[in-house]
Amino acid sequence: MIPAPNVPRTEVSRRRFLKASAAFGAFAILPSRMLWGAGTPNEKVRLACIGIGNRGGANTRNIAQNEICEIVALCDVDLLGQHTAEVQANFPKARTFSDFRKLFDEMADQIDAVLISTPDHSHFSIAMLAMSLGKHVFVEKPLAHTFGQVERLMDLAERSGVVTQMGNQGHSGANYFQFKAWKDAGIIKDVTRITAHMNNKRRWHGWGKDVTAYPQQPVPEGMDWDLWMDYAPEHPHSDKLHPAEWRSWFDYGSGAFGDWGPHILDTCHEFLDLGLPTKITAVKREGANEFVFPQASTIKFAFPKRDKMPKCDVTWYDGTENIPEVEAEYGKLETDPATGKTARAPVEITKPGKIIYSKELVFQGGSHSDYLKILPYEKYMDMRRDLPRFPQKNSNHYLNFLRACKGEEQARSPFSVSGPLTQVFNLGCIAQRLGGNLKFSRSKKKITNNKLANALLDPAPRKGWEQYYAL
Repeated sequence: MIPAPNVPRTEVSRRRFLKASAAFGAFAILPSRMLWGAGTPNEKVRLACIGIGNRGGANTRNIAQNEICEIVALCDVDLLGQHTAEVQANFPKARTFSDFRKLFDEMADQIDAVLISTPDHSHFSIAMLAMSLGKHVFVEKPLAHTFGQVERLMDLAERSGVVTQMGNQGHSGANYFQFKAWKDAGIIKDVTRITAHMNNKRRWHGWGKDVTAYPQQPVPEGMDWDLWMDYAPEHPHSDKLHPAEWRSWFDYGSGAFGDWGPHILDTCHEFLDLGLPTKITAVKREGANEFVFPQASTIKFAFPKRDKMPKCDVTWYDGTENIPEVEAEYGKLETDPATGKTARAPVEITKPGKIIYSKELVFQGGSHSDYLKILPYEKYMDMRRDLPRFPQKNSNHYLNFLRACKGEEQARSPFSVSGPLTQVFNLGCIAQRLGGNLKFSRSKKKITNNKLANALLDPAPRKGWEQYYAL
């Protein structure tokens, strides 16, 4: 694990920190099956939702549809904002808080699990405190904002024994079970390269290239802007950050790669045992800017041999015009009615997805739970009767988490799985920010040829947020 900074624990009350430390110490010596306590299968999971606007609102509504979930607390730094009003109205019995630390101070013994849907840069502190108190955690993707934060989250998850889940919801969908079945049956094997792409328009497209400083606007009434910034560098409030634009900025978000990569590359990463790369290359950075993600980027990752699996290159494309090329031989045969001639139409790249190249077969997939298909279509038709079946009725990602909290299922995207996946995104974001070629040591977990890039793996937190690094 990357060592914690040698800094004093400040800004959070000694009582709160000691309470967290004591609770963690107690849970650390108990078997994980006892974290649920003396509950019965009929009991509900008492859930606190932290971050309830926009995506957080959708997550809260989705998880609340499950009968074994009871929303007992809502928390957001902007409770007066329009984007949080609907969730508050939908759960009038839940207690509301603007500060997650106060929530844990007052309700730690009344909650079993926490749903964290705050901006990327603030996942870490909340999840660390929750796990230190023995609470199961569901954290939206990407898991954390920096490589070092992910290291600590994985470590504490293992030590605490709590249930963990990252919110790459498709990891409980059809693609998960299909990919696993096809891999186990030897249909997917010897993968040598993967092309992943997300070419939809992003928030910063059109304005990000011209950013020379952070804009400034008054802080909305009732909002705690200092708490919103969490561990990250201080910058003024503006509507180019809150409530929905923070993903555009290096200091707070993870761009298109951190946003969509978890929905596109999750099954490839897990079932091909990709782990961490040895080299990350910024092939293209169109409209590169020191503050905001590029207007378009192509990032290439080199993964080494793993056991019996060959080396594998993964190339990521984003930007509305930065669409990857797919070899014509994999397109579908079509006949031109005007001429009667038959030719292969190009493979359609119309939505986020991936092309997976193995030594024998080529697969095309979308994002989230989309099925894989074999290219070209004629090859699929030849194989379709022999392709392995896979389960079609499974708990969705939210229900899987809740059942795991009750000891009824295993979480499908625990930090041990989603952590290394997120670290690939952390590395890619550094390449998008700095450019060039980055060499990475998998054993030392360091970037070996760029001191600034290596420092960005684990930047020091803002004063007042150091204590979460020491839990």
